[in-house]
Amino acid sequence: MNMKFYMTQGSCSTGIHILLEECGLVFEAYPVNLMAGDQYKDDYLAINPKATIPTLVREDGTALTEFQSIAWWLAKTYPKRKLLPDTLEDEVRVLEVMNYAVNTIHGQGFTRIFTTEKYTPNAADYEAVKARGHEIVNQTFAIVNDVLAGRDYVVAHFTIADAALFYVEFWTNYLKIPLPENCQAHYLRLLQRPAVRQVLMEEGYSNLLMPKNA
Repeated sequence: MNMKFYMTQGSCSTGIHILLEECGLVFEAYPVNLMAGDQYKDDYLAINPKATIPTLVREDGTALTEFQSIAWWLAKTYPKRKLLPDTLEDEVRVLEVMNYAVNTIHGQGFTRIFTTEKYTPNAADYEAVKARGHEIVNQTFAIVNDVLAGRDYVVAHFTIADAALFYVEFWTNYLKIPLPENCQAHYLRLLQRPAVRQVLMEEGYSNLLMPKNA
């Protein structure tokens, strides 16, 4: 059987979608409408009881959840794609940045902006929660900006960390949050990658694509 990829367009699963395409894999994509609550339906909970995306059901029928776990598995399973660097020092740097993007930029910053209601039962507090989310996003990207100084990617070539950074950079574009210089250059650079361009077209974001090599 083909692998089955459960995803939501324009979400964190976009980063995994990019990695699947970078690996040249054949898979079946199943959109999960988070706004409609598809993640809480019995058939999906039977696959992923966490009610989260992304989920990757592998060819043996077992499911992987969580961005980092899926990305790590893809990198280790398809080493010829070089989604991890060769040295231990660079590998831990890749893990450091990937986890920071997922756990902090996304998990502490953007969740306050996108799922404000989870942080307070009082609607009067929503703007304060969102403002704190914006502060976290700006503070964390300032740190990543220093990491990317003088670099095209997190390390010498594209890795799973760059896919994680891309989806949070993509969200800043959606929300019109200015990125610092090195992060913006990283985002524009990734927009030129064939796998990224294919994924954005498939997910309905072709309007974000610049002419290739522009």
